[in-house]
Amino acid sequence: MPCCRKRLSAFFFWLWLLIASPGLQAADISARNPLLSVGDEGYVLSADFSVSLNARLEDAVARGVGLYFVVDFELSRSRWYWLDEQVASRSQSLLLSYHALTRQYRLSSGALHQSFASLDEALRILSRLRNWLVFEKSAVHAEQTYLAAVRMRLDLSQMPKTFQVNALANRDWNLASEWARWTFIPSESAQLGGAGTQVVPVAPPLPLPAAVSSGEEK
Repeated sequence: MPCCRKRLSAFFFWLWLLIASPGLQAADISARNPLLSVGDEGYVLSADFSVSLNARLEDAVARGVGLYFVVDFELSRSRWYWLDEQVASRSQSLLLSYHALTRQYRLSSGALHQSFASLDEALRILSRLRNWLVFEKSAVHAEQTYLAAVRMRLDLSQMPKTFQVNALANRDWNLASEWARWTFIPSESAQLGGAGTQVVPVAPPLPLPAAVSSGEEK
């Protein structure tokens, strides 16, 4: 029992150091090149993200703490006589973790996962969202204009409770991209959020990428 207590004390002390110590570099996520196109079952979304972690987050992953990244998508239609209509709202979660036994990083989405030899390789795949079904064709009407938006964020609410209380008060752990917004008119061709894309600042999330490539481990 004394041995177990010492181990627990050491573990919680390490957690405190991990959260409280200052990061050496800024963590950042940015969204770009959002693209809506027609698929067999509905409209699918592709986008690129630039994801960089600070030293604290990299150390947390290397020590076995999983980081949950969530991609949020929203589609709305403006109404002059009432509040905007929310046509679609979807979220997708992806877990970034490290397995000391195999010395590999892993991205997991549900029952699917893919392993990588380095953190950079894992982040490269995390940054590429491809062919994510976000709404059915029947949800929109031709010739009407809609506003689409996408972002990526680090979801602290899915992390261990020990982290949540302190991490939420620490700016280095509040990581989210700004919303990338663009107008969308339903058609049979892909619509890129290019020159019309606006990056809209938002406050860091409170406690509350086929989507991101993932496959079975070989």
